[in-house]
Amino acid sequence: MFCITLAQVLHGSQFGCRWSDRLFKDLNTTSTKNIRKGSHLSKSLVIVESPTKIRTLKKYLGPDFDVAATVGHIRDLPAKELGIHIEEGFKPKYTTIQGKEKVIGTLKKAAANLNNIYLAPDPDREGEAIAWHTAEVLKKKGRRFHRVLFHELTKNAILAAIASPQQLDKHKFESQQARRILDRLVGYQISPLLWQKVRRGLSAGRVQSVAVWMICERERQIQAFEPREYWSITAQLEGETPPAFSAKLTKKDDKKLDIPDEKSSQAVLKDLDGALFRVEKIVKKTQRRNPLPPFTTSKLQQDAIRRLGFSARKTMVVAQQLYEGLESAEGGPVGLITYMRTDSTRIAQEAIHEVRGLIKEEFGQEYLPAKPHVFKNKKKVQDAHEAVRPTSVLRKPKEIARFLSKDQLALYELIWKRFVACQMKAAVLDQTSVMISAGPYIFQASGSVVRFAGFMALYISSNETQAPSGGGETLPPLSEGMALKCHKLEPKQHFTQPPPRFSEASLVKELEENGIGRPSTYAAILSTIRDKGYVELIKRYFRPTELGFIVNDLLIESFPDILNVDFTAHMEDSLDKIEEGKLDSIALLENFYRSFKKDLEQAEKQMQSVKGEGLSVDLKCPECSNSLSIKIGRNGPFLACSGYPKCTFTRNYIRNEKGRVEMSQTASEQETDEICEKCGSPMVKKQGRFGPFIACSAYPKCKNTRSLSAKGASKPEPTGVRCPEQGCSGELVSRRSRRGKIFYGCTSYPDCTFATWDKPVPKTCHSCDSPFLVEKSTKKEGPHLRCPNKECGYKEFAHS
Repeated sequence: MFCITLAQVLHGSQFGCRWSDRLFKDLNTTSTKNIRKGSHLSKSLVIVESPTKIRTLKKYLGPDFDVAATVGHIRDLPAKELGIHIEEGFKPKYTTIQGKEKVIGTLKKAAANLNNIYLAPDPDREGEAIAWHTAEVLKKKGRRFHRVLFHELTKNAILAAIASPQQLDKHKFESQQARRILDRLVGYQISPLLWQKVRRGLSAGRVQSVAVWMICERERQIQAFEPREYWSITAQLEGETPPAFSAKLTKKDDKKLDIPDEKSSQAVLKDLDGALFRVEKIVKKTQRRNPLPPFTTSKLQQDAIRRLGFSARKTMVVAQQLYEGLESAEGGPVGLITYMRTDSTRIAQEAIHEVRGLIKEEFGQEYLPAKPHVFKNKKKVQDAHEAVRPTSVLRKPKEIARFLSKDQLALYELIWKRFVACQMKAAVLDQTSVMISAGPYIFQASGSVVRFAGFMALYISSNETQAPSGGGETLPPLSEGMALKCHKLEPKQHFTQPPPRFSEASLVKELEENGIGRPSTYAAILSTIRDKGYVELIKRYFRPTELGFIVNDLLIESFPDILNVDFTAHMEDSLDKIEEGKLDSIALLENFYRSFKKDLEQAEKQMQSVKGEGLSVDLKCPECSNSLSIKIGRNGPFLACSGYPKCTFTRNYIRNEKGRVEMSQTASEQETDEICEKCGSPMVKKQGRFGPFIACSAYPKCKNTRSLSAKGASKPEPTGVRCPEQGCSGELVSRRSRRGKIFYGCTSYPDCTFATWDKPVPKTCHSCDSPFLVEKSTKKEGPHLRCPNKECGYKEFAHS
């Protein structure tokens, strides 16, 4: 019945609409009535994305359903080639992902002779792609595929989804496929150019490069910033009754007062000497503060970063665990939150009814608004899923705490409180502002008191500066015309501050506000740009590395559109339109590639080579007076003389606070607490052409060396995993290759030479009982754990 492949259906108007219609007819579901109607029907198979959902689903679906997992994607573009036939309408070449043969075999065995297959990967674009590829693998005459969307893993939601299956969403798959092709075209065609011009192993990405540009641009704004001095003057005052309070000088002769320096502040203090302070005006007003909407993905990440100290990635990992199902007092696993990848603030009516009942019971009628709060979604919101909320507010954090880990409880409580608070009454604050005259000068004091806490009794945003008890100072009873006693005038010097560097929370906010990426991609973007060495997270703030600056500048010059925020945001909108069926994916790809191909051809000829001539800087070689250039070696960027090979001068460099390149001073040897594993002599830290390294102090008798990372870490770090070599009692620890790359080797080296590039994790494989798993990360699947046994193919995404 499948006359063509799914890829063919999505690639070519040359097949005509009837091919797509025929395929959908083949995949169309039978009526719910017929499916659920009699017990004479054979078993059905439900296929999910993550194996951690299987137990939860089996609990509620009963013996009529078998459940299997794809363990993420099973088919993708080939890893070692572009995999896109550009001249054939951007037709993708899908292949089975390495290690997934066993998974596909398991799925085929589970499907066997069953006619009804329920495809239930996650309800997003990636999940839709997994569903389509699974249908392609399991297609069989007479077999019907039903798309099932689990927005939450609770009994009612699971049974309702099974009872109301949908068709596979062609437009959603086309949108995912278009994104995948765009990312592949950019990544696989720009990255080799960076290998040729800069260094092997580098990569560029359609979205990640824009995030790096944002960080680099902010750093340059900070470097270009010139601080401006200004002064403030605060009066310590007292009325007829305590307490004393402070007021800040704001105006002179009814005009805003600017005090630029100490001399000006002293002149003001001289004017105020002996001045009479009097209350001129008191303004009282009542402010209503409305609750915030329930969490979207980005807002959840921002609040978890600020409040809990989580990373964006950790937030999504823990949220996935809460969604997929955890043990509870209800006897078995249950999903605690709705689907965690969403940009919508929509709430189901059943959830609103339940939370209003809880508010009335727990807080009282006075905290319950007459009508539920309805939050409007922003423009460009897909609204495919509800907001992130508890599946039931009756599962209170304290009551289920014993079933959750510390991190799971912290995140669940955050989601629970935000959701309950969003349906509580607004807070009411009484604010008082007092204007105080002192000759021609005006001082201002303010304070506020919470009259009714409302939602603030439960939840205050991490951005709020107002606590439930009030804000500002506690002001004494004051009246207009009242004379005040001035105890002290305090001048204080200040300087204007540059724009702040991006934290994880503020970068996610910036990406969201500019339409860069989507809820499911933010965590992966932040992880990728760090893993590639383009940025560092120092004291929770992003800073571009020198490599990041170099690659960013090269890409800006050669591919201005790729690093253009508006262009990238427009591309995201176009992908949304494909999903909505309003735009043809091939037309989008053709339009993009037309200009991209020209930029690519020009860059191949004109992009400056850091490997060859290097990037020129305004510095002269101290040995021959030729100009110096920035080049990149094994251990990072360094300065080299343009007169090479006649002059071999090299030197490391730093950038000063203004971003200008300065030569580093030659560093002498530094002692370390390490011992040479070859001869037992002390190891010392040295500075070489390719950066810092560790060398044996017995040189030249012993020539043992080891490169250092940019962070200077060189000590092997234990992984907690025993060496898998038979008969070896060693443990796997982190080490660095001569090129500075981290690998994991045995502590019994050189007696045992086992080594792996992948970080081992002390966790047993559920499929083949391998004593450990390894960390992996791909653009398609994101970070995850994988079995090191290539024949196994087991993957674990909940703990990625």
